[in-house]
Amino acid sequence: MTQHDESARTSASSATSTPAWESRQEAQITLRSPAELADALPYLMGFHPTDSVVMLALHGERGRFGGRLRLGIPDNAEEWTDVSDQLAETLVAGCGKRGSRPDGIVLFLCQDPAKEESARQVMERLRPLAQSLRLACGGLDVPVYEALCISGGRFWSYCCPDERCCPPDGTPLAMPGTSVMAAAAAYAGIQVRGTLRDMESRYAPITGRRAEEQESALDAAAADLIPRILRGTDCEMVRHETLDLARLVMERFHAAPPASCRPEADARDDALLASDEAAAIVLGLQDRTTRDRAAEWMEGPQAPAALRVWRALARRCVGPYIEHAAAPLTLAGWVAWSTGDHPEARVALSRALSADPEYLFAQLLHRACNDGMDPELLRRCLRGERAERAGDHRTAGTQAGTQDDRPGTSAPTASAGAPEKAKGAGEPGDAQAADEALRAQATASATRPRRRGNSPAAPGGAGAKSRPQGAAGANGPAGKARTRRRAGQRGVRGRQ
Repeated sequence: MTQHDESARTSASSATSTPAWESRQEAQITLRSPAELADALPYLMGFHPTDSVVMLALHGERGRFGGRLRLGIPDNAEEWTDVSDQLAETLVAGCGKRGSRPDGIVLFLCQDPAKEESARQVMERLRPLAQSLRLACGGLDVPVYEALCISGGRFWSYCCPDERCCPPDGTPLAMPGTSVMAAAAAYAGIQVRGTLRDMESRYAPITGRRAEEQESALDAAAADLIPRILRGTDCEMVRHETLDLARLVMERFHAAPPASCRPEADARDDALLASDEAAAIVLGLQDRTTRDRAAEWMEGPQAPAALRVWRALARRCVGPYIEHAAAPLTLAGWVAWSTGDHPEARVALSRALSADPEYLFAQLLHRACNDGMDPELLRRCLRGERAERAGDHRTAGTQAGTQDDRPGTSAPTASAGAPEKAKGAGEPGDAQAADEALRAQATASATRPRRRGNSPAAPGGAGAKSRPQGAAGANGPAGKARTRRRAGQRGVRGRQ
């Protein structure tokens, strides 16, 4: 793309640009200019990336799009060199694990002007970051064919010195919906969700008087539930109460279809959820087993309502309870990934990791989603857990009915042939299968989670704002759910 000639063109094929195109693999679009690349970006990502570094891998002579990576632009310019090295290594290594190293990379820097700053000033300010990324990719023997800055409705090329095609004041972006890429996206059923900021706002905590009321409700629920959870004797009862209440709320949401306008839809969902209900469910979901059983609502007609409930609950995690949002955010990401909505899944899982970077379930799901794994393995695992519990209950009921006249015996706690699961305080055995399935997938693709420390952003992910936040990095062995209290925080929090 540096010379903008025909030999450097890229093609967006149905199999690689986005999952929504996989059913139309015969469709191909050829992008021949920086203008067409800039116009295609929202369709390739599923949203308009804001304040973002986006890197797209190219494969073969025709430059077929492959893996992609997104990260928030670090505010501190001193981090740019290290971030560039990590991003380049992550994208190149990720493509290699999935088949082949990229033959080239297309780079985008997307950021709107701040107050009293012009779009051209944004482009110049980000030029060192673009150069750092180009050097990092070149150091891995993968050239950057094109590097574009998109700001204020215009774009610039960092690679082309020819002012005839790349003027100093930039080139206006095409009108939305007027390009060949837009027509192909409409034909394929691809929707652009607006900006990344718009998508993230759907999970942002509520504010104002409602936030104060919600915090009071969370305090009251914590005073009631935490002693019961810590005692252990009432833990199973709290699980049943939490899931029954969540199921009731979900049925309420299902009976009230969402409005077409997203802000209005979220406002209506918030009105369907009482503060005390939200508090009880949020605190109950901090238990790993409760969360894993709630994750079983991941498909079929109940999935859309479940996603709306998890979004609404994430918005209710306010004040000192912001970290508690990791559970509903992870559930939202899981439902979105399970139903094929990858952009929404990445945003929700990234928000979960921002709320709690050590939340293991979010780490594993984020990595699996970004590595292109099939969620069906985890769905089968959760279905099996549900069926096993149902079998346990039936067996226990039958045995209880036949053992009344047999003193000294008791009903079994597991169905025949089912492996016995180790159970410890705060670590119910039936909560392990989901994590084990994800770990097995991660091992198969050579992406085993790291221990403590920051890891690079995963390809295709919506990473943290100020540093590369990967989806791996387990804090301790799987299955070690922890109960803790921190100064300035209330409630029980687990990291699983």
